[in-house]
Amino acid sequence: MDLLRSAEKANGTAGSDGASRDDEALIWRRGILRPPTTEKAADILLENAQSCLQSCSLQVLDSDAAQRLIPGLRVPLNLAIYMPLALNINPRKYLQALFSACQNVANEASASSSEQKEFNLYNEHIDNLHQFSGDYDAVIICLGGKASSLPELTNKLPLRTCRGVIAEFRLPSDTVEKYGSRSPSILSDAWLAFQGPRTVSVGSTWQWKSDNHDPSVSNEEARSAMEELLPKASAVYPGISKWDYVRARAGIRAMPPLTANGSLPLLGCLNDVIGERSNSAFWLVGGLGARGLLYHGLAGKLTAKAVISSDENMIPSEFTCWKAVKASR
Repeated sequence: MDLLRSAEKANGTAGSDGASRDDEALIWRRGILRPPTTEKAADILLENAQSCLQSCSLQVLDSDAAQRLIPGLRVPLNLAIYMPLALNINPRKYLQALFSACQNVANEASASSSEQKEFNLYNEHIDNLHQFSGDYDAVIICLGGKASSLPELTNKLPLRTCRGVIAEFRLPSDTVEKYGSRSPSILSDAWLAFQGPRTVSVGSTWQWKSDNHDPSVSNEEARSAMEELLPKASAVYPGISKWDYVRARAGIRAMPPLTANGSLPLLGCLNDVIGERSNSAFWLVGGLGARGLLYHGLAGKLTAKAVISSDENMIPSEFTCWKAVKASR
């Protein structure tokens, strides 16, 4: 939340409820409602709601209460978990705002001291890590599913790739009804991320071991995604049938291995993994999977502390144990 507040401040949108254009809003929508469709999922959600931290604010609702939040909602098991503090973020706008916030910090630091601080973005193609050698004290690799494409890391990272397709829908302009501005987004077997009163993204599919990094989606792939996603969305929000399909887009998740501690991001120094001497220290932030928004702040904070101190032990072993596990294979 601290990062979000910094992004809002840099973006000049602190306190905004996303009333601006959908593609310009930093926060698309506040609140998420989770109506489970199976008894197993209901038991897990109910247990989480009863044992969560007080600051999490998970509310257990019956059908009537849930339908007051979202008219037309279908609640299969007369149970829904409401997360009023949850947010649906515009990722592109959020990252742009975070970049601006970092620039502001560098400028403020330079103004208050005699040492010049710089924060720059360079957009250039890199074929291998040797191109960085000697130019930087430390290099942090954050390439998601493409990290293994670097020759020094090929077949050395226990990442599983998974392609996901998201379908975008819009209410026809001649439709009188619209999605309520106070209604939350819906997370069930499908994720219905409402960005405005007439725009929603429905996702996502899971295509394991895919090496297709193309964000564009063919007609055949879009048709297959629709066949998978629409029944899941309709099961909890039948009104989606009134929305028109606009387009589909795709991305690759870099999924970490499943361990006794769950599926945690891959962090740590890579010099021993690469196995080559270098004047630069190489670090990894990867394997965030489908939980990038959840983990990015913690992963960045832990890695920054470790890089500055040149001490990987600053990172909890749960995030670095992947190296020992892989070495034993």
